[in-house]
Amino acid sequence: MTQETIGFIGVGFMGHGMAKNIVEKGYPLTVIGHRNRAPIEDLITRGAKEAKSVKALAEASTIVFLCVTGSKEVEAVLRGPDGLVANLPKGALIVDCSTSDPTSTMALFKECEAHGITLVDAPLGRTPKEAWEGTLDTMVGATDAVFERLKPVLATWSGRAVHIGGPGDGHKMKLINNFLSLGYAALYSEAMVLAQKVGITPDRFDSVIRGGRMDCGFYQTFMKYTLERDRDAHKFTLGNAFKDMRYLESMADDAGIANPLGNAVKNAYAVAINGGRANDFVPMLADVIAEANGTSLEKK
Repeated sequence: MTQETIGFIGVGFMGHGMAKNIVEKGYPLTVIGHRNRAPIEDLITRGAKEAKSVKALAEASTIVFLCVTGSKEVEAVLRGPDGLVANLPKGALIVDCSTSDPTSTMALFKECEAHGITLVDAPLGRTPKEAWEGTLDTMVGATDAVFERLKPVLATWSGRAVHIGGPGDGHKMKLINNFLSLGYAALYSEAMVLAQKVGITPDRFDSVIRGGRMDCGFYQTFMKYTLERDRDAHKFTLGNAFKDMRYLESMADDAGIANPLGNAVKNAYAVAINGGRANDFVPMLADVIAEANGTSLEKK
């Protein structure tokens, strides 16, 4: 069997670690730069090659991973005469690891299929720390045959690859997953601000929750920022969180369901975005809510 050759677009917080694991575990890797040169230079030292255009990257690849912001960016890199669809060989796979709108995903799947290319949705769980360690979660939307083909490559950077269903199902599940995690963040933020206002500090709040039934891994990374002011504890921006919750709202609308809790969570992030905090990370939502209520969660 001929070895897969891998292309990677989007070597940011998550993509850098994923690409590092792909090349270090023996796959030929081609990457393309954006604004930040540091990840590209690092990957080149590890054996990756740099393409100067999407077209060149496509021509060198049988599988291309995308780890970009969302559907608008995915559409831009797939479509057009210099995009992936027009330049990948027939039989190639495009694996979208972004958190994307399932409606867009299915439209792109059909466009790819018409060119003999398969689009797979494989969004991510966990953080850049696990990306670097090669232990991310991924939820994959693909046929059985395509999933089997992808498994060895996914195993380079994931500790758990769940075949959730057919095309589009990975992105649907990811939005539901992010509804839970981002909902936790909104709940934690409001609960801690209320606690502070009634005289219970974040330290005391944490002494009750940590180790109890309400504790979880997400809580711990969230609180690492609150208690230790570690800005890198959970590197997922408020802007991306707001985008994901708008995708969830769209999916709920398409499904014809009422989602009042989803809209409440979305609005918590909308407040942060409209206050100029799009580039802050999710645990900093607690600071936004604290400021809006005339208090602070920082230790005196």
